[in-house]
Amino acid sequence: MVKTPDELELMRISGKLLASVFEMLDGQDLAGMSTMQVNDLVERFITVDLAARPASKGQYGFKYVLNCSINQVVCHGVPDPDVIIRDGDIINLDITLEKNGFIADSSKTYLVGNVPPAARRLAKVAQEAMWQGIRQVRPGAHLGDIGFAIERHAKKHGYTVVREYCGHGIGREMHEEPSVLNFGRPGTGVRLREGMTFTIEPMVNQGSRMVETEDDGWTVVTRDGKLSAQFEHTVAVTATGVEVLTLRADGT
Repeated sequence: MVKTPDELELMRISGKLLASVFEMLDGQDLAGMSTMQVNDLVERFITVDLAARPASKGQYGFKYVLNCSINQVVCHGVPDPDVIIRDGDIINLDITLEKNGFIADSSKTYLVGNVPPAARRLAKVAQEAMWQGIRQVRPGAHLGDIGFAIERHAKKHGYTVVREYCGHGIGREMHEEPSVLNFGRPGTGVRLREGMTFTIEPMVNQGSRMVETEDDGWTVVTRDGKLSAQFEHTVAVTATGVEVLTLRADGT
């Protein structure tokens, strides 16, 4: 759970490479692409350009390198050549990368073309909620502080937070202890120590927080069909606070 300085340096490398994947995607016009085309683009970039491994591929029997979750899809959307990304969609791309034995995990909700103001607002608040959680990270703080800050921000803007899925420890394995819930009470839960690495990844819903899984066994959607947005970073607890290992060059 706690990484040595050498291990942390390797995680920085993985995180920086993963950030570059999103920077590549930032330059793409996603409208008109199938989600499978995005998957294949990312796989090529990770394996060829970055000489790294897409850590999601083959994990738990999953065949692809990313999750692509459009509009009412909360998480775990499966790439499909028949699913076309359209103008006005919001789509979360959740990507993992392993280099030198260490894994980084990050996601971003992209606003495709002319996105309605209500959807833009949801994505903005979801991203802010993630940063509210990240700002709680320091030695001696608790995981409950993170979850409380996330849910408080979402609720303040009239949204709900999904409880069935959460952040997680990360390192040599994709999912390590502890679980990092997106709700909680201040001063409760695991106490943070320097060298811990984990993800913070709130899923924020426009309507009810209730979700259900579709027949493919992967795709999680809002039960009421309203929109959901998610953002995720891998972070490390430092002596003085927090380091965002997957931070992109534009500071997001």
